[in-house]
Amino acid sequence: MLYEAFEVITNLKSQAVCFDDYCPVALTAIIMKCFERICGAQGVSNYKPITLLNEEQSVSVVVTNEHVDENDENVDRGNWSSKADYLLSLIGYAVGLGNVWRFPYLAYKNGGGAFLIPYIIMLAFAGLPLFFLECSFGQFASLGPVGVWKSVPIFQGVGITMVLVSTLVGIYYNCIIAYSLYYLFASFQSPLPWADCFSWWGADETCSRSPKDPLCNLTLGDGHFEIVNTTWLHGNNETCPNGSEIYLPHQGPSEQYWDKVTLRRSSSIDETGEVVWYLALCLFLTWTIVGVAISKGIKSSGKVVYFTATFPYVVLSILLVRGATLEGAYKGIEYYIGTQSNITKLRDAEVWKDAATQIFFSVSVAWGGLTALSSYNKFHNNCYTDAIIVCIINCSTSVFAGFAIFSVLGHMAHVQNKPVPEVAKSGFGLAFIAYPEALAHLPVAPLWSILFFIMLVTLGLDSQFAIIETIVTTLLDQFPHYRRSKRIFVTSGVCLTLFFFGLVCVTRAGIYWINLIDHFTAGWGLLVTAVMELIGLSWMYGTNRFIKDIEMMIGEKNWLFWLWWRACWLIISPVLLLVILIWSLATFGSPTYGPDEYPVWATALGWFMIIFCIIWIPIIAIMKIVQAKGSNLWQKIVAASKPTADWGPYLKQHRGGRYNTDSTQAFIPEMEKL
Repeated sequence: MLYEAFEVITNLKSQAVCFDDYCPVALTAIIMKCFERICGAQGVSNYKPITLLNEEQSVSVVVTNEHVDENDENVDRGNWSSKADYLLSLIGYAVGLGNVWRFPYLAYKNGGGAFLIPYIIMLAFAGLPLFFLECSFGQFASLGPVGVWKSVPIFQGVGITMVLVSTLVGIYYNCIIAYSLYYLFASFQSPLPWADCFSWWGADETCSRSPKDPLCNLTLGDGHFEIVNTTWLHGNNETCPNGSEIYLPHQGPSEQYWDKVTLRRSSSIDETGEVVWYLALCLFLTWTIVGVAISKGIKSSGKVVYFTATFPYVVLSILLVRGATLEGAYKGIEYYIGTQSNITKLRDAEVWKDAATQIFFSVSVAWGGLTALSSYNKFHNNCYTDAIIVCIINCSTSVFAGFAIFSVLGHMAHVQNKPVPEVAKSGFGLAFIAYPEALAHLPVAPLWSILFFIMLVTLGLDSQFAIIETIVTTLLDQFPHYRRSKRIFVTSGVCLTLFFFGLVCVTRAGIYWINLIDHFTAGWGLLVTAVMELIGLSWMYGTNRFIKDIEMMIGEKNWLFWLWWRACWLIISPVLLLVILIWSLATFGSPTYGPDEYPVWATALGWFMIIFCIIWIPIIAIMKIVQAKGSNLWQKIVAASKPTADWGPYLKQHRGGRYNTDSTQAFIPEMEKL
């Protein structure tokens, strides 16, 4: 066997194959050739050949890569099995919980149907240009959100910031899915536990399905005070003087179930308490689902999304049809997008800020996920059409979801004889309090509740698939020798690590932690990343160069086609996002959860988290400048801003005349070169 190995080494050397630290593929060839000599050709029948990029020094190498199909263009990283896999994954990533629990409330609050005007305008000026940019960026280089910054090395910290923010969001986002799973399991009983103030789950005297009438501190004729109820006042033909009312604490059954049973919520973030065991089990189950779904990367997650990305539309359609047939449904629709719409709201600058912020977060730009998912496309995929399709579907879903939500809330307001504004809520209040309470009053309530929470779970899961895929893709791009044989271990390690970090979010103070992380990391930090991304690509790399890169993929277009995109990437989008960023910082307030304020240490921790994510932008920039060649600072900055020698399309056949085709290190990552 030693003789056979020596013979293989000699043959490979004669073909001028490199044997330095960056040629693990050649070493793999030695092992596999020996294996073939000893075991025969059948012993390697399950392995796939790839070819090194340098044609003059190429050699067929046999490697294991179960994440690559025979029809894949990129046999090193793999490609999507079909266009449908990619589009559904993008739709699942972009369409998340915010489309259901945030947009409808924002539309109602900001003028109803009138809100669609600034919403669509902001889609055109900010959302779509960034979406197209990130999809093109990832597809062109076939690299994740960090690797693509070989184009402008001084801005590589932007990619690191994206991945760190996605990591923090992935920790708490899965906890929200765990909440939904818990409610899903709790829905398999009749009546639903939050339908009334049941003693078996610990409802106290403050719980009631309707608010309790206030008491009155009444002054009697002899000067004495007496506290009487409303019944006594009516019986004695008395009225309660202004300022004498005593309002009793009140919680509806769904609100108290959320606080006392689901969360077992403590009084503040200072009181962490124990881990809520059933939420921890649900969290473990969600991470298991995510880990299994992306165990083979896009080859497995691309199939799971056929269910997770489409089922929410089935449920929304069912809920809309059911809601539209309920008495009083029209009241909710009128407040959402109807006769109660207020066009004068457009004069309020806050409405435009809300529209820009919502569209920015709704299409999931600046997280790194779009770049990561698009990096698995074939080179000549039409990313322009993809961007248009996904953005239109995403925004249409938000509007469609609003009808399903507000039709049921309108019925709830009608039954309780309340105005719609008193029952309309956003975020956790809508998903786990208001809407479950409304569903609890419908016939066959468990069925509707099961459908609703399956929808929330699937909405969250496919977004979470993309978040974790972003992290895994980044790691494998930087350390590609793990891509072929150890991807499942990398994925499992990421999921297990984030599960343990997420346990703090399922303690009795867990909801405070989720709200804290969301308040800081998923806010203006992403705006900073987006502005830097636009500056790096449009001004440093160059819009003209970037357009030529895109045309290598989708074909040449005339100057009129690019006029709008050029204007947005260069001026409109960065200026708009910069204005929103400054406004967000100027109006930034300390986090709160309902009436509960956070202590100083928690607010300081929140600032530390976002600063830790953003600080890598200047740190990496300084590192690149120090390492760059040049006799003075300016020359070093210029050198650090130029693309690396191996920047360009991942595969040699796509590099053409614009990029170096002779590089033997075309896929050696920056971090391994340092």
